[in-house]
Amino acid sequence: MAGTLTVWKFPTPTGAETALTTLRDLQKQELITVHDAATVSWPDAAKKPKTRQADNLTAAGALGGTFWGMLFGLIFLVPLLGAAVGAAMGALTGALTDVGIDDDFIESVRDKVTPGTSALFVLTSDATLDRVHEEFAGQSPTLISTNLSHAEEATLRDVFAD
Repeated sequence: MAGTLTVWKFPTPTGAETALTTLRDLQKQELITVHDAATVSWPDAAKKPKTRQADNLTAAGALGGTFWGMLFGLIFLVPLLGAAVGAAMGALTGALTDVGIDDDFIESVRDKVTPGTSALFVLTSDATLDRVHEEFAGQSPTLISTNLSHAEEATLRDVFAD
């Protein structure tokens, strides 16, 4: 599966949902291809965040509910509904490592996505970065992690820098 996995943090519990709407619009304009996405929303008073796999982006998510459930279970101890456990855990842990998700990634997301914030986890390709950046103006995203090379990540951070 080719694509860029990125995690974006937003300073409000609703920021990730707003960003997902923006991504859907960009995909309709063919300015980005969204293969799969999931959001984490953590209201201030909540003990744990709410997680949700995006729908209506592709016929069947490229990563699937089991992947997101495993990932969110590792990070927040809150798996998505229907996530498989047991024998699949070993295979999924290996798959997570293959896309750049390791202990450092998990700890970084856990430390940065806290009550009062939200995050968008998205697998994309074919992005027209300048146009994507224009559409995200005012949403204040912070890139937490990506599977891009260091040079590609630096370019992405520069595009989205205030």
